[in-house]
Amino acid sequence: MPAIETIPRASGILPLLGHIAPLARDPLAFVSNLHNYGPVARIRMGTKHVVVVNDPALIRSVLLDDRTFDKGGPLFERGREALGNGLITCPHSDHRRARRLSQPAFQPRRMADYAAVMSEQADKVTRSWHDGQILDITSEMMALTVEVTLQTLFTNSLPRATASQITDDFLTLMTGFFRRMISPPLLNQVPSTGNRAYARAIRRLRETVGDIIAARRAEGSDHGDLLSALCSATDPDSMTGRTSTELVDEVLTFLLAGTETTAGTLSWAMHLLSQNPAVESRIYQEVESTRHGSRLDFTHLPALETTGNAVKETLRLYPAVWMLTRVTTSDTDLGGYLLPKDTIVAFSPYQIHRRSDLYDQADQFDPDRWRDSPPAQETYIPFSAGPRKCMGDRFALTQATLVLATVVSRWQLLPVTDKALQPSVKASLTPRGLHLRVAARSSQP
Repeated sequence: MPAIETIPRASGILPLLGHIAPLARDPLAFVSNLHNYGPVARIRMGTKHVVVVNDPALIRSVLLDDRTFDKGGPLFERGREALGNGLITCPHSDHRRARRLSQPAFQPRRMADYAAVMSEQADKVTRSWHDGQILDITSEMMALTVEVTLQTLFTNSLPRATASQITDDFLTLMTGFFRRMISPPLLNQVPSTGNRAYARAIRRLRETVGDIIAARRAEGSDHGDLLSALCSATDPDSMTGRTSTELVDEVLTFLLAGTETTAGTLSWAMHLLSQNPAVESRIYQEVESTRHGSRLDFTHLPALETTGNAVKETLRLYPAVWMLTRVTTSDTDLGGYLLPKDTIVAFSPYQIHRRSDLYDQADQFDPDRWRDSPPAQETYIPFSAGPRKCMGDRFALTQATLVLATVVSRWQLLPVTDKALQPSVKASLTPRGLHLRVAARSSQP
């Protein structure tokens, strides 16, 4: 069987740095071209070799075998720095227990309550805008999703100063995440201003969340929120719940999973609707015929088909997590090549979603492509797949659909420039400098 050294290697490699330069300069263009090397390709991040899987069927085989292809690589190493051993970052050996302890938090009976918070916050934020206002959309959506996540995690139990501190530290964490992911480990140890701020944010976040959990456990009551569900869950095998450290890990995991990624999806969706007014108009008509003047809630979701398809299509064009990694736990065959134990394996949902050989008019925003057929499991992976598929996918889709519907019901989204919008590539994809003008529906001709 051919060895890993025979896998085609991407061009543009530099001594010591490997492919860090093109990854830092234009990561999306770099990973998008890798499928030209075949089903698998080789890149180097610093001194570490990475096998990038470009074939959808091979990617699915990786995702379904989480024992051989375990969570690992630069993304998850950085994630464990901040999130500890939470549901997203924990290894295979801990995942089954962590997932079972998290399942009660996402039961259908709780989703309706979460949806009520989502609609309430969307209504509150969109009512604060005024006709003709130019908005920094990403900032608006980030503030909204942070508030939704804090409310669903802690209800109204947090003092405003504490919530503000959590938000500030979390944003510092997200800013440094991608930079540390692609940097050589030695650079991450340098006591620079950025590294010190990153370490301080992690330390303070963990201390703040730890204090909140200790107070909640001492109180002992169920607030009907995510934290209550996490605190009360018991593993049926061991009949034990989470330790305090495990609870901190999980709360920070939900903060990460529920804020920037959904804010980015909503921002991209609003940008795409501003470029496609016919789709926006259809969503407006759909929402108005569904809600009949009332605030949207969980029961309205099945009727919001075009809105939901617009969210799905946004996630195809701009998947929140554009690159994921795994690490082999033993010598294994992948695509006819022998990968030794501890090989980093990567794949890019962004690359797969925009392939012209996999999608008709792959770069076009077309929500109707989902109208008559559900997304294919191999070629549509915004939430990953297999045993490690994102448990919060329904939470994220519910929030994005309800918020987008609320925005469109009240405001028309208008571009303020004809310049192409560029993504800000960090651990997730967010639009860089997205500003839109909002026009009140009542003032439209």
